[in-house]
Amino acid sequence: MTNPKQYILSLDLGTTGNRAILFNRDGQIAGQVYKELNQYYPEPGWLEHDAVEIWQDTLACISEVMEKTGASASDVAAVGLTVQRETCLLWDKTTGKPLHKAIVWQDRRTAPLCRKLRQEGKHHLIHDRTGLVLDAYFSATKLVWLLEWVKQNRPQVDLDNVVAGTIDTWILWNLTGGKVHATDSSNASRTMLMNLENGDWDKDLLKLFGIPPHMMPEIKPSMGEFGTTDPEVLGEAVPVMAIFGDQQASLFAHGCDRPGLLKCTYGTGCFLIVQAGREVSRSSNRLLSTIAWTTKDRSNYALEGAMFTTGACIQWLRDGLQLISSAAETEALAQQVKDNNGVYFVPALSGLGAPHWDMSARGSFQGITGGVKREHIVRSVLEAIAYQVKEVVEAMNRDSDMSVARLKVDGGASQNSFLMQFQADVLGIPVERPEILDATAQGAAFGAGLAIGFYSSYSDLIAKRKIDRVFEPGDGAQQAVEHYHVWQKAVDRAKEWVD
Repeated sequence: MTNPKQYILSLDLGTTGNRAILFNRDGQIAGQVYKELNQYYPEPGWLEHDAVEIWQDTLACISEVMEKTGASASDVAAVGLTVQRETCLLWDKTTGKPLHKAIVWQDRRTAPLCRKLRQEGKHHLIHDRTGLVLDAYFSATKLVWLLEWVKQNRPQVDLDNVVAGTIDTWILWNLTGGKVHATDSSNASRTMLMNLENGDWDKDLLKLFGIPPHMMPEIKPSMGEFGTTDPEVLGEAVPVMAIFGDQQASLFAHGCDRPGLLKCTYGTGCFLIVQAGREVSRSSNRLLSTIAWTTKDRSNYALEGAMFTTGACIQWLRDGLQLISSAAETEALAQQVKDNNGVYFVPALSGLGAPHWDMSARGSFQGITGGVKREHIVRSVLEAIAYQVKEVVEAMNRDSDMSVARLKVDGGASQNSFLMQFQADVLGIPVERPEILDATAQGAAFGAGLAIGFYSSYSDLIAKRKIDRVFEPGDGAQQAVEHYHVWQKAVDRAKEWVD
């Protein structure tokens, strides 16, 4: 007799760290390992990741979580993969080595190219074909920059041997020993190169950006077999059965499979996504149309509001300003003062995303006076996160016949109870926090497990998810809304800062 499979291995490769989690048959965490990822800032507004480091950390996390739980490859039914989305790189398929560090989704170096394309009127074509706003956030202009860099600095490289991909494609390539060059439709929909209607690379956009079609990975359904792991990775071949963009994985984990259901993830950025169903949904308020997930039989679409800097500004308080030694400190510090003492923070460290889409905005503190203390600065940063989410909720309400009635949340910063209570206050609706905050990893595990038959029922998995706490609007609601309107004035003053 062979041992029955006990686990799904979920790889959650985010912007600030990489994680391997084993989920059991109840959809619960059996063990996990996390490694923080180095951030490289070669110039102001630029951000890079070392793709080799991401792969090495992935291997280390897998090895450690298997050792920690006493699991072996024979215990793992399938692998699910979820990643930071728009971050991309080029690598040589003969050597398997990247040609440059990966350019991270927050990176602003291609803003001038985006402005040039906008002046040429190309933003209409891009929006119509992809559902996205022309912005340096997405992968297309990053790939243009990388290609130009290789041509100028590595002229000996044979471009016929060069392939491109987002982080999911890079990790899948390595997991399968270089045998599979593919992505899923949820990640492909974030490149600004995929035609949202037909789900394939758009030939006109590839031509517009000068990206050779042979470089691009095959687009596959989010749930289904992508290949099997090289036996050296886990000890034997294990099928990779699901790949999601991180925010789409979170939407799946929350059970948001029907139109109108939505969630907000508080990670490096904040991402609020509403399920749109089987048809492409278009926003009148500068939200993104995107793929939620796909199977071989159907596609689900979504509308998304992407806010670039949320958890990242807490990390900046820790590592950049060194005002705190850990993110957990921010909750107590914010509660030590009754308000922000007139200080407002605009978290435009990487420009502004939805609903502004201003690549040239930059972060600022406004309203500082001599009585301002560290606690007020910290509180203003947390408040700004909640204000950004309110802007996007208001945009979604304008796009819909029904107003958002409850916000489901997850992600690291949702652990902060001050922030969640303030979020409920400023929105005027309940905020629901689950026990398992790693919803991105959980969604990838659910997808892989359902695809291979490890889990029999999606609805049963969702029913088993436990709620930690529901935050109801409280006594601070009126003040929070009043301060929100002042914050909007601060945002206007931070716009168009960079020429």
